[in-house]
Amino acid sequence: MLKRKYAEGIQMRIIKGDSNINFGSVYENAVAQELTAHGISPYYNNKKRGELDFVIELDGKVLPIEVKSGKDYETHRALSNIMNCADYDLPEAVVFCNDNLRVGGKIVYAPVYMAMFLQKYNTAPTYYKIDLTGL
Repeated sequence: MLKRKYAEGIQMRIIKGDSNINFGSVYENAVAQELTAHGISPYYNNKKRGELDFVIELDGKVLPIEVKSGKDYETHRALSNIMNCADYDLPEAVVFCNDNLRVGGKIVYAPVYMAMFLQKYNTAPTYYKIDLTGL
């Protein structure tokens, strides 16, 4: 697990069963690990528009991702700023949260466990060349 990114001491609090944990960093780490396991390199930080949890390239398209652990998962200022930017013209975004799968406009809200279904396809174009020099 990418626990080095967790808040200080959260590992022991999880092991001890502390129920007063903000699971935001836990969820973000789970999603980061899942993306990394699938060969997807996530990163984004823009001081003008805000910080997103992840931005990945999937099937040749940019996909912004937010991870939310609380009940206010529909509040995502940085993601809204990015999605409303005409220069980017992004077709969709994903918010992983504690709710069921649903679509709200251009945003897909999905349970956190569904991060495992993001797949990167490494299909390179195939080129054929006829070699007439060997005849």
